[in-house]
Amino acid sequence: MRVLIVEDNEAIARDLGAQLEQAGYVVDYAFDGEEADFKGFTEDYDAAILDLGLPALDGLSVLRNWREAGRDFPVLVLTARGSWQERVAGIDAGADDYVPKPFEMEEVLARLRAIIRRSKGLSAATVRIGPLELDTRAARAVLHGKALDLTPLEYRLLNYLAHQQGRAVPRMELMEHIYEGEAERNPNTLDVLVARLRRKVGHDLIQTRRGHGYMLADPEGEAA
Repeated sequence: MRVLIVEDNEAIARDLGAQLEQAGYVVDYAFDGEEADFKGFTEDYDAAILDLGLPALDGLSVLRNWREAGRDFPVLVLTARGSWQERVAGIDAGADDYVPKPFEMEEVLARLRAIIRRSKGLSAATVRIGPLELDTRAARAVLHGKALDLTPLEYRLLNYLAHQQGRAVPRMELMEHIYEGEAERNPNTLDVLVARLRRKVGHDLIQTRRGHGYMLADPEGEAA
């Protein structure tokens, strides 16, 4: 999952980003409104965490610009502005949820997971596909009741596919959402990663749709 953090206080942004990376997210940063506006238009994010008090262009204007342009990724507004009027303004501008500063990291992570789940049509923090259970709170996977020993990159791949149930994900999209740098986005590297993950979860769960991409599906046809 790729998340954009928009926060002009770099120390807060980096600390938040470190926590998100530890939880299995790929993180991009923007430190002013103009940079955020540009990245939101040009990159494909699973969610954004957006501060309202930004230099160059304020957060509400950034959010309105994104929504008016049809950019519909979920947005969690994170700001020191705590009045109910400003919370309403954020929601009206297109925010999916709102957390005032100072914040507890666990609450931010929980609300971020929730808005991403809702955007994918999922209702629970545990995603189930046949014998596989993915606990997005703990960033761990269980197969047939046994915990899987996954690398961070393997978990990112499994998590992204689990949130795209019923859809074959193109390889380029997968690379954009699980790799941190442009240099890592190599189709051959992705194929090796998929092969490695298949050895852990079974070849039947990760299916290949030729010409379309990879898909996580219950071989018995009981995805949930």
